[in-house]
Amino acid sequence: MSEINRRKFISQTALAAIAAGTFQAPFIRSARAGEPGANDKIRIGLIGAGGMGCRVSGGDLACFFLNPEVDCAVVCDIDDSRFAEALQVCEDHGRKKPDTVKDFRRVLDRKDVDAVLIATPDHWHALPTVMAAQAGKDIYVEKPLAKTVDEGRAMLEAVKKYNRVAQMGSQWRSAAHIIEATEIIKSGKLGKVSLARAWAFLDWLPSIGHVKDSAVPSGVDYDMWLGPAAQRAFNANHFHFNFRWFWDYAGGLMTDWGVHLLNIASMGLPPQNPKSVTAAGGKFILDDDSETPDSLVTVYDFPTCQLIWEHRAGLNNGLNGRSWGIEWHGTEGNIILNDSGYELVTEPKKANIPSQKKKGSGDPRPAHVRNFLDCMKSRQPPVLNLEVGHRVSTLAHLGNMAYRTGRKIVWDDVNEKVVGDHEADKMVSVKYRKPWHLPGMRRG
Repeated sequence: MSEINRRKFISQTALAAIAAGTFQAPFIRSARAGEPGANDKIRIGLIGAGGMGCRVSGGDLACFFLNPEVDCAVVCDIDDSRFAEALQVCEDHGRKKPDTVKDFRRVLDRKDVDAVLIATPDHWHALPTVMAAQAGKDIYVEKPLAKTVDEGRAMLEAVKKYNRVAQMGSQWRSAAHIIEATEIIKSGKLGKVSLARAWAFLDWLPSIGHVKDSAVPSGVDYDMWLGPAAQRAFNANHFHFNFRWFWDYAGGLMTDWGVHLLNIASMGLPPQNPKSVTAAGGKFILDDDSETPDSLVTVYDFPTCQLIWEHRAGLNNGLNGRSWGIEWHGTEGNIILNDSGYELVTEPKKANIPSQKKKGSGDPRPAHVRNFLDCMKSRQPPVLNLEVGHRVSTLAHLGNMAYRTGRKIVWDDVNEKVVGDHEADKMVSVKYRKPWHLPGMRRG
């Protein structure tokens, strides 16, 4: 694979499906689990071998292989058709052929796996993470942290309890120009920041159309794919990439691009939780089977500032375009930022820093993965540890709660509950389909 292809990582892609099944006895922690192996090798197990987890043109597995100490011992997916690409990525990067399994628990009970890379649909983030922590593995889990707030809390508490290193895969947290821009804000040179705005306009997203239920494809263990989600007939529109547009499995663009960009916006704001959230939107563009809104505006009221999120998708105009950005507005200037760079605009007679422009720092995923690997060795918290990942993912979940109820969400951040709205508060958690149960989840 060329260096260009290795570095061509596109941020929003499908999260692959993985294996699940009935419960067995708790895992026994390996004496070697989570520790660098012989010659400081780090042996990973990939859970979810499609989309962001693994693709030949660039994905998480290929990014991990940019680091020579990384080997992949095993690849897991519920769809047999996903394995070929994973094996190709391993071959292209000079790694030995990994084992393949369809049950993620067979990854966790291996002694030759130090860390797991979880690139599954959102409804399958929590269980593998918690059980990996119990098994003594370190964890790199794609965003959003979980499908619900309660699941995210259970994941956070598990990695704390078992002293695991865990990183959420929202790579822009490691982008040098974003770090530089937000350091300017935190230094106070922008004055008091009272408003931040994040937006994503994604013209590449086409309609998924209307598809009838059908037979399960050959080689797919659909019951395992559903896992803790409600039982329903197989429908191709709910499967693989499109899972993100259905509430049973994900939270639409809010928990896809929203988590990425709310994460960036929060880097320039104090580490605080919102007091209340309101949202308005709908399906104004797409006529298809998807449930989540193609257009949404969400307003977060924090103790010291306000944050606005906007997204629109699905023009299907053939341009395959995307436009996203973050703005921070302070009393002495503004910063506007995207992946191309940032611009600082100040008033010369008022500000204590001149206006300036800075180009983007390129693909941040290699640095984000490198930070995780370094922290596996140092046992220090990564830049997007689950404390931070849970906070920014919760922002997205609250926005969806406000949209789905059509009401203002008043948030008790200490107890992580919605105040005075029982219907909205039920969305803080999720009821798991038997026999699945998430250890540490307070409700559901």
